[in-house]
Amino acid sequence: MIGVLSDSHGDLAAFDAAYELLRAKGARRFVFAGARYTDLDAWILDRREKSRGGREYSDLDFLADVTQWLSSKDSLPRPPAFGEAPADVSSEEDRRLVLERFSRVPERDCLQYMDPNIPRKLLDMVGDALCCLVHDKNDLTREDLLNATIFIHGKEPEPKVVQIGPRYFVTPGRLAGAAEQTCGLLEKAEGNNLRFTAFRLDGQVVLEPKELQLGRGTKLSVK
Repeated sequence: MIGVLSDSHGDLAAFDAAYELLRAKGARRFVFAGARYTDLDAWILDRREKSRGGREYSDLDFLADVTQWLSSKDSLPRPPAFGEAPADVSSEEDRRLVLERFSRVPERDCLQYMDPNIPRKLLDMVGDALCCLVHDKNDLTREDLLNATIFIHGKEPEPKVVQIGPRYFVTPGRLAGAAEQTCGLLEKAEGNNLRFTAFRLDGQVVLEPKELQLGRGTKLSVK
């Protein structure tokens, strides 16, 4: 199962609530469609600070983190694909290990959007379907539209699934700046199909499960 989050705009409490909700529902991988790109980093630091009881980061904390990093860096697994399940996150995990649970893309008004080393879109397989993650669906090119089958994006006030021909556009809504704070869960369904459900942060379903009918011929390759 894949947790889908977007448009947190600095609301780390909402980000944390969405993460915990989706994790409780079985998500082990997460996609973050940006706005604000750095919220993921800020959220990780916030959780680490809370695990220390709010005290300042000390020399002992630094040495412990370096020791942990040195002992694990030679045996780090490759970053899992969307559907793979790494170990549960704990407050003492190295930041790098936590980040491997997430795939994220930048929004246009952040510095990372202009960084050539940070992709504005990510492609990965979910089951037999090629998925494209992007913040603004207007950034999609003709090549993207021809190759991918599912497009996960942000920049929408409410969660929805829109089908156009054999392709699906999926958005979890916003964690901030909308009438309701929402997030989504993408999971495998019968056969090659997928299912998307959206929730308020209190766990209430706001978008009933929508089946993404993929069928045959959806395993496309990037050219």
